[in-house]
Order: sequence, then structure tokens, then C-alpha cells
Amino acid sequence: MESICRTAWERRAAAHARRVDALVEPHLERRRDGRTHPVHDFLFTYYSQRPAQLRRWHPGYGVRLLDAPSYAGLKGYDDGAVTSAYVGSQRPLLVALSRLLRATAARPANLGCFGMHEWAMVYRLFEDETRHAGWPLRLGPAGTDAVVESHRIACSHFDAYRFFTPAAAPLNTLSPAAHDRPDFEQPACLHAGMDLYKHAFRLTPMIGSDLVADCFELAWDIRVLDMRAAPYDLASLGLEPVRVETAAGKAAYAEAQRGFAERGAPLRARLVEECDRLLAVAAATSPERDPCEEPPRSQAGIGTLDNPIA
Repeated sequence: MESICRTAWERRAAAHARRVDALVEPHLERRRDGRTHPVHDFLFTYYSQRPAQLRRWHPGYGVRLLDAPSYAGLKGYDDGAVTSAYVGSQRPLLVALSRLLRATAARPANLGCFGMHEWAMVYRLFEDETRHAGWPLRLGPAGTDAVVESHRIACSHFDAYRFFTPAAAPLNTLSPAAHDRPDFEQPACLHAGMDLYKHAFRLTPMIGSDLVADCFELAWDIRVLDMRAAPYDLASLGLEPVRVETAAGKAAYAEAQRGFAERGAPLRARLVEECDRLLAVAAATSPERDPCEEPPRSQAGIGTLDNPIA
């Protein structure tokens, strides 16, 4: 096991905190002032990791922090290091995440949803009934409903689909559910890209915080596109809309979506590598494996955006 002296790990911990503070501090300031933000608050309210947890740096399993009393008592730690017993206790999570990440990576990218999930979340609602009622709809309620009714809705992400209005849910051509995410999620989905951050922090403290921060920054950028393409008028926040109700807007959205899928592919692969590494530790810790559990496969089993596994 590698060991890091206090001077070295404190330097790395401080650098990590500075990196995420650029995005975290504005949220904390708004929270102190009782203000909300329809775009950026999502990463701190929908996702369960608190800002203080995001700021704390972890080296990941296999590294011991010397002279680290501030880590004593933290989840998974003993004597400055994440224990193999803790990794073994997380085997169900590791198996589930590995399966989901691999299935998503292996599926061809779908660039044809055009962000209609956000529109379906406000379908047939009055403006004061929407999730972001303080922000008007660009096209008004009737115009928004007309866009939904004139498009094919094909949302593959359960955690977006479950927020469709009752009138919009039957319009979706897919029926994703909480238990079958690996059967639906695809690498160009904006919410699947943002969820890489969720998967990363769920693996904390077993993986290094650099990977968590990489996923957080990707989620931040994706969320901006997600709301620029939404039906809300956010021009006062300096966010020019991506007018997905037009041909030009659809092309711009698909191009941005492809770019995020390409950015997400190596992060997804790194998360799979970490799951494989940690599953090997878990197997050594608790060799009795569920006979129905698939063993981890090599990195060669991960597809890319342009070369998905059949």
C-alpha cells in the first residue's frame, strides 16, 4: 500500500478544494442569501452529495494518509486508509454500477431526443405549476404544449421520465423503470452523462477525488445545455436558448450532445476500471461470490461513442 506524508496529501487536498470551490461557492452564497438558481442548484439538491463532501479529498483505496487525524472515523477508513473490509461490504453496489456503466457504454449513442424531456415535465401545466415557476416559458403554456405534441418523445432515462406530467408520460415511446436502467440508458443521454457524477460519489471514498471532480465538472457543463434547451426563458441569467423546436436548434443540440457523449466515454471507462479493481479486492476479502454475479471483464469490453459493442 502506498503511503503519503501529511505535507503531500494536504497539498493535494487543498488543490482539490480550490478546484471545486469555483463551482461550489456561488451555490453556498445563494443558499446563505435564500436565493435559488434554476440551473446550477440541481447538482446540489437533486444529487445527494453535500458540498462539504465534494470538497473533501480522498486518495482512493490502496493509499494510506500518514498523520491524518481528520480522516479518523470517516466512512470506510481505519488508520488513514480505506479498508479492504469496507470495499468488500460494497460489493452489491460495485456489481450494480459495473453492469449499468458497461451496458450504457455498449449501446449506440442516440442523438435524436432533442431534450424533449424538459418539455414533457411542464406539458399541460400553467406557468405557476412548473418546477421553476419563477421563470416564464419561452413559448407560453400553449406554445410549449404544441411543441410536445408535434415531436416524438423518446426519453430513455428513468430519473427524467418519472418527472413527466401525467399527461406527457403516455406520449413517451419508451417505458424505462427504476429496476431496468441497464436496458435503456445510452451514452448520449444528458442525464446519463450527469449521472456519472452520482456514480462517482457513490464510490467515494474507494476511488480518488480527482475522478469525482472530473465527473462533477462534466455534469455542470451538461446541466447548462440541459436548461438552455428547456422551455424556460433564462435569458436574464445570460443563457441563450437552444431552440430545439427549430431545425437549427435541433442540429445545435445534437452536436453538443455528441460532444458531451465523447467527453463522458473515458470517464465512464475509468469508473468501470475502478469497479473492476475494487471488485477484485472485494472477492479477495469475501471469496464466497453469488453464483449469479458476473465476474468483472477486462477494459477491452468497453465500447466508445463511435464504436459501440454490438
